[in-house]
Amino acid sequence: MSRYGQVYADWQADPVGFWGKAAQEIDWFRPADKVFDPQAGVWGRWFEGALCNLCHNAIDRHVADGRADQLAVIHDSPATGKTTKFTYAEALAEVGALASVLRAQGVGKGDRVVIYMPMVPEAVFAMLACARLGAIHSVVFGGFASKQLAVRIDDAKPKAIISASCGIEGKRVVQYKPLLDEAVDMSTAKPQTCVILQREVHPCELIPGRDLDYAQVVGAAKAAGQTTECVPVEASHPSYILYTSGTTGQPKGVVRDTGGYMTALKWTMSNHYGANPGEVFWAASDVGWVVGHSYICYGPLLHGCATIVYEGKPVGTPDAGAFWRVVAEHGVTTFFTAPTAIRAIRKEDPEGEFIKKYDLSKMRALFLAGERSDPATIHWSQDKLGVPVVDHWWQTETGWPITGNPVGLGVLPIKPGSSGVPLPGYEIVALDDEGHPIATPNTLGNITIKLPLPPGVFPGLWNAEERYKSAYFAEFPGYYATSDAGMVDQDGYVFIMARTDDVINVAGHRLSTGAMEEVLASHPAVAECAVIGVQDALKGQSPAGFFVLNNGVTTPPAQIAEELVKLVRDRIGPVAAFRMALPVNRLPKTRSGKVLRGTMQKIADGLPWEMPAAIDDPAVLGEIEEIIGKNRDGGAKA
Repeated sequence: MSRYGQVYADWQADPVGFWGKAAQEIDWFRPADKVFDPQAGVWGRWFEGALCNLCHNAIDRHVADGRADQLAVIHDSPATGKTTKFTYAEALAEVGALASVLRAQGVGKGDRVVIYMPMVPEAVFAMLACARLGAIHSVVFGGFASKQLAVRIDDAKPKAIISASCGIEGKRVVQYKPLLDEAVDMSTAKPQTCVILQREVHPCELIPGRDLDYAQVVGAAKAAGQTTECVPVEASHPSYILYTSGTTGQPKGVVRDTGGYMTALKWTMSNHYGANPGEVFWAASDVGWVVGHSYICYGPLLHGCATIVYEGKPVGTPDAGAFWRVVAEHGVTTFFTAPTAIRAIRKEDPEGEFIKKYDLSKMRALFLAGERSDPATIHWSQDKLGVPVVDHWWQTETGWPITGNPVGLGVLPIKPGSSGVPLPGYEIVALDDEGHPIATPNTLGNITIKLPLPPGVFPGLWNAEERYKSAYFAEFPGYYATSDAGMVDQDGYVFIMARTDDVINVAGHRLSTGAMEEVLASHPAVAECAVIGVQDALKGQSPAGFFVLNNGVTTPPAQIAEELVKLVRDRIGPVAAFRMALPVNRLPKTRSGKVLRGTMQKIADGLPWEMPAAIDDPAVLGEIEEIIGKNRDGGAKA
């Protein structure tokens, strides 16, 4: 039996007591005067008056508590063919040495440090070294274009940048240093120091007087036994800034606090993810995304787990069994990835032959987030893996799951297509466009969270309080607007169907593109798909579907397109006006696996568009543009 109902009721009855108890799992240099102050900040503030340190809780306390020789960080790199492991004691030495190097360069409490790194253990050590000093890190996805990096440098005004000579994306080497140098040249906020990790595959030239060789300076500090103390910071002190694209094109710097963030992450590790200290937890993401912050770096280490830093892809490094090799080789118990990664694996290996090659007996659950998990993906994963497959939903802004299936409290029935139930801390309310709660279950609306927000959820945007208020709280007073559309069923399960921007208006009917994608994905020949709304002179908008076929499918794509149109008509009805299904070789995605529907829609509508900074392969949009152009007048309509 799941304990979820009782635990959620306990939170509802006494939110302050609930999080006060959860905070006992954290080491505090000084406890809070108030667990929650409703008068502080925009909507309140957690753990007012408390002093703490994130690095101390992630590393130092485990060494002091007898976990010095336990594995902390595993770097698995198919890109280089190497695996490197660090115990908690070894990680502490690395972090302390880097922190001493940064301090020698003048970095202290409140200073910003930009981290522009590939998936290497030094990226995690850099984050922890900043936390150790009370500095505020801002991780920018490695390989971001110079212009985008420069915008972030100018907004954060870092005293130092930590980077690498290059990153490895599959078989492609991406030179970071030229991108970094150009970004610094473009920016007005010049960093004093750049610490550069030289990688064997492609070393770079260093600029005298500005650049430091990471291995040299950290190695010298380690040899001399140099480290630093963990600087006490207020619970409300920013731990990091993480930039997320805004609708205006100007990035939003999401700010994360320290004390509330630790409390929430620690709670989720055992209660939501069902992980135990000493086990191996793997989030197959990137440190540049919020998942990388919360569940590659901080969450697993706060909980005393080993975390995996994976420098590879779900397919192609070398094959569709790459993830299963990592799970088997390192004894992963809890695995977290994006639905798009599983869909890519299923496309290459629809029968799951690679899964059979590996011993996955230690894995207890697979967690999916980042995009909506369609029922077909859930069913395929559960069938092939034989473990609970949990879709869950959260955002950069929240920093930890909003809804899910709390495995640690006992698995609830899984409803494929749903992202689960609200976790303690979140009261989910579906509102209509006028801001009224929707009483009827399974009715599409604006998904909101009733204020106050729980610990760890962003208290603001960097240097942009008015934008924070207007973007998230002005539309529905008393609620946080998630900008996601969905519905809540009679059992309290939440179904996230699309971003509110992706809800299309067809002849006056508000329709979810996510619901149509769910129908397309149910076809056994379809590996993955996307539906967008295209401008229509008669109906306002009409849906257009794009689908990728599984390997080995021999049925002509035109026939499958006809079948998909009929499926949507049968399951959603003629009201969807779904008549265009277009086969494509691949969909445009960010490196974290999000499908770039907004850019596709601009292309389809003939609007100006810019190359997204985080796109995995820019050539894909050219392919999409060509296909849309050929079919704009109905050429391949089914």
